[in-house]
Amino acid sequence: MRGYRSIRIGKDKISLLLDTNTFLKLVFLMMITLAIFIISMSLGQVKVHPFTVVKLLFGGGSELEQLVIYQFRLPRIIAAMLVGMGLAVAGGILQGMIRNHLAAPDTIGITAGAGMAVVAFLWLFSDERYSLIVSIKWLPVAAFVGASIVAFAVYFLSWKEGVTPIRLVLIGIGISALMQAGTTMFMVLGPIHMASQANIWITGSLNSVTWEDVNVLLPFTVILIILAFISSRNVNVQALGEDIATGVGSPVQRHRFILLMISTGLVGTAVAVAGGIGFVGLMAPHMARKLVGSSFGSLLPVSAFIGATLVMLADLVGRTLFLPSIVPAGVFTATIGAPYFIYLLMKSKNS
Repeated sequence: MRGYRSIRIGKDKISLLLDTNTFLKLVFLMMITLAIFIISMSLGQVKVHPFTVVKLLFGGGSELEQLVIYQFRLPRIIAAMLVGMGLAVAGGILQGMIRNHLAAPDTIGITAGAGMAVVAFLWLFSDERYSLIVSIKWLPVAAFVGASIVAFAVYFLSWKEGVTPIRLVLIGIGISALMQAGTTMFMVLGPIHMASQANIWITGSLNSVTWEDVNVLLPFTVILIILAFISSRNVNVQALGEDIATGVGSPVQRHRFILLMISTGLVGTAVAVAGGIGFVGLMAPHMARKLVGSSFGSLLPVSAFIGATLVMLADLVGRTLFLPSIVPAGVFTATIGAPYFIYLLMKSKNS
């Protein structure tokens, strides 16, 4: 086939077809992501030349520049990249599994469920001095549990001889409103200090990210994204519909459960660190679909780099454009994503 190259690994035990056009687009996106990564480290209240940033990554630069880059900027930029990748891949999985391009972690309430679980965790396990009495490493677990419960609830409540876009979105909005009410309740029950911090965090912010947060986020996100890429063939089969997937011998329910767990795990981990950064899981897969088509072997990695770019750009604009104030990254993703979602909803012909 034109445009494809055959790759064989381990004495033909692993073989695949590589779409050279998709590969070139992916390399281009990786270069854009790298460029934004370096620019993000160079801009801020203390400006550092991009060439100096590259030297700093290899141990050069002054002590002040090393402090600014390694302690203040690098953790939040790495977190922004990982959060964007996780949310984008989770959105791509949900859209393929549910066969609905309007599906996304935030539009169907999964992000809100993870957010409520995190706020409840902070309320339950804080002492009189508002310090956590358990390890922060349990925070992604709490977010994962909240995201999983909401994901299953929305999917089963939406099912009526199939899942239609409007029913899924409306039930997702209802569940999301319920989760937001629960979040508000825990904020009211908690101390004022916790409520003010939680309010910024719910919007989606990377302002207080530290290396400890990155150490929690990195292994979860990398492992789950690798599992998502490995499972991309199953997403393709799920996108054909339940009858066809069953006809070709796919264990539909088992694969659906695994895909849902991967997606909710990515959302839960991202929300635990960065809060409710919205619409990345909706926009990134759509942009990727325009670039490389609907095959999830190509769509998921392209979505990951688009998602990373979106969140890093949102964080960069939020902390540089309005100095000395810092605007949460979630404000900018929502500003772009909300009109985009309305456009997709109006364009949808299903009911």
